[in-house]
This record gives sequence, C-alpha cells and structure tokens, in this order.
Amino acid sequence: MKKKANNKIKLSLLFLVVMMISAMESNAQDWSQWRGQNREGIVKGSNLNLNWLEKKPALIWVFREAGTGYSSPAVVGSMLYLSGSEDDNDVVFALDAQTGNLKWKQNLGERYVQDRGDGPRGTITVDGDKLYLIRGGGQIHCLSAKDGKTLWKKDFVADFDGKMMSQWGYSESPLVDGNLVIGTPGSEQGTLMAFDKNTGEVVWVCKEWTDQAGYSSPIVVEIDGVRQYVQQSAKGVAGVAAKDGKLLWKVEVEGYRVAVIPTPIFKDNIVYVTAGYNAGCHAIRVTKTGDTFNTEIVYANKNMANHHGGVVLVNDHIYGFSDASGWVCQNFMTGEIAWRQRIREVGKGALLAVNDRLILQDERTGLLSVVEASPNGWKEFGRMPLPEQSKLETMDNMIWVHPVVANGKLYVRDHDLLFCFLIEK
Repeated sequence: MKKKANNKIKLSLLFLVVMMISAMESNAQDWSQWRGQNREGIVKGSNLNLNWLEKKPALIWVFREAGTGYSSPAVVGSMLYLSGSEDDNDVVFALDAQTGNLKWKQNLGERYVQDRGDGPRGTITVDGDKLYLIRGGGQIHCLSAKDGKTLWKKDFVADFDGKMMSQWGYSESPLVDGNLVIGTPGSEQGTLMAFDKNTGEVVWVCKEWTDQAGYSSPIVVEIDGVRQYVQQSAKGVAGVAAKDGKLLWKVEVEGYRVAVIPTPIFKDNIVYVTAGYNAGCHAIRVTKTGDTFNTEIVYANKNMANHHGGVVLVNDHIYGFSDASGWVCQNFMTGEIAWRQRIREVGKGALLAVNDRLILQDERTGLLSVVEASPNGWKEFGRMPLPEQSKLETMDNMIWVHPVVANGKLYVRDHDLLFCFLIEK
C-alpha cells in the first residue's frame, strides 16, 4: 500500500512539473526579428496580463543608454539586442533580458544624422550566433552575437548605388531566410538583393525591378509552391523568387509618394499593402498559371492609410491607425470598415496583437492601451502611461519605435530609454 501511495505521489509531482514546464513553454516566445517570428506583429501565449483595468504591468527595469534611434529590441532567450547611438557612433547593445544589465556594446561607425532623429531605424535580426542589421546610411552588417564584432559588411549606397525614395534613411529590417539575407538597396542594378548570410557575397540581384527603396521590410511567402519575397518600393509592391531573384510579379500603386513604410500582410494568396500620405490600401490576389504569375486587385480604397505604425491581421480583420479616420478595423477580404474610433488620448501610433487583444501606443506621449481585437467594436481593457519620456530632442519628439512582447515581458523604447514591464499574470 505504501509503495502504491509513493507511486501516486511521484506521478502527481511529475504531472505538476510537466504542467509547469508546459505553462512556461506556452508563454515563452522569442522576438528574433522585426514584428516577431513571422513578421506579422502577433504574439500568442497563455497567462499574459491583458486586462490592465484590473492590474497594470509592473516595471522591471530601465536601460537609459540606448541613445538616439528607432530600432525595436530583438529578444532571444535571455539576450536582448538593440541598436542605437553613443557619442558620434551607431552602436549595437546586448543586454540581459531579465535584468537590463549591459553584456556588451559595439561601435559600428559614424552615427547616422537626421533631423527626425539620429541613429539606426531598423530592427536587428537574430539568426543563431549571428546578428544582421541595416543602418540609416544603408550599411548592412553581419555581427557576432557573442561580442558584436563585424563579420562582414556591405554598403547599399557605396557598393550598389542604392537610392531611397526620400531623405529619412534606410529603415528596413533585414530578412534572413535559409542561407540568404534579403535587403533592398533600391538600385538601378536591382531593387532587391540577396546576400550569403555567412560571407556577405551577393547571391542574386533582381535586375528586372529597379525602383528606389521605400522604408518597408520584406516578408517571405509561398504561392502555388513558389517561395518568394514580397516587398514594397517607392512605386508599388512585388514578388521576387527566393531561388534566383527573378521578378515574378509587380503591381504599381497609384498614390505612392513621399514614404512607403508598413510591412505587407499575406494570407490565402492575397497580399495586403497600405501607406500614408493618402495612398490608402490595396489587396492583391496573386495566382499562378503555368510558369506565369498573375495579379488581380481585389480592392483599393482609402479605408486604411497607415503611415508608419503598421497594421496587423487578426482572424479576418486588419487593425491599424488610418490617418484620416483614427483606429480602424477593416475586413481583410472585402476592404470594408467594421468600425473606426478616434480618441484624443489614444492617438496615432504603433500596435501589436497579443492573443485576442491589441496593444496600442500613442506616438506623442507613449501611452499604452489594450483594446479588444474584434470586429464588434472598440472595447478597452486599460491604459498605462510610460514612467517618463526621453529628453533627447528631435524635430517631432515622437515615439516611433514599435513595442515588443517576448517571453512574458513588454519592451517599450523612447530613444535612449528602454523600459521592460512584466506582462505575465
């Protein structure tokens, strides 16, 4: 009897341990690149506090030395990587994600200077023991994750005569796919290029596409069995074959001007793109007949004209801030508006989706808000102001860094200040 009782206790303890590990794993999600693992701006995890009316996230630590820059953090395991500036240099920082303690920092070269804010714009991409980033001046780096030392470097402008559509600096976050690193110099040699991720050698150039670069970051999709990279440019959006850089399809978007920024969305062979400056949004169905790709405009309207806060797709609806309308919920398949909401305190800004909620951040004040991701209407679950704002001066003094949720923590940056909040229950 005693042996059976002991076995029951052991089984109970084993079950408890398994459940605890399962709970930890279900809530553990790295953020290894721009907009998360699939570049969708979506987080899934159990045991996350998404009702701030009952309890606001607790501030764990603040890192105050990030300098100027709009790079979001990349978080893998216990490490956090961030680019910014120090003195006259662009810099990469590695922090302990749990404590905010500095592990190492590495100078990358002369700081990118721009009146809208100096320093790097894009987010670091973490791939194993290497880091990849693109600086404002167009330099693409491969760094050692161990100490930040440069393993290889190319320059979009000096090496490939790359050109931006306007003057605010390269803001792309590089895409690592297999053995390739994808970047967008915007050159007459080719808009999009692939580099060997280990050596930096050019693998291919999309010579048939020669638009200037926008501020968007590419995504990888598969359409009818063909792996391809979808990216926006100064004039429109295109799909480029991952295998050899062949231009598979291209759609010029009337109204693209000044700055094309948001990352494309993809679902069910439909590519969704949007841009500000009254460009609106387009849903493009891409199909394949034989070896030829065809495009069809499903809809094009001004229901969403997102400047740079980005949009997310939750179930069958797009969410984001539209310049003319405020926060918008839009049917992905039809383009119709489900609801729109304009609240002064919860103004224009970036967002990410966490389970069935949205975390929004006002670009002026940094105020964070939780809203239900539902087509049934606007429903708030609390707001939280930032403990403080950066004292670094720019022309706009806006908070343009997108917030990140990784491994039960919420990271928010305002230039030199990086805040870490506990978002687990």
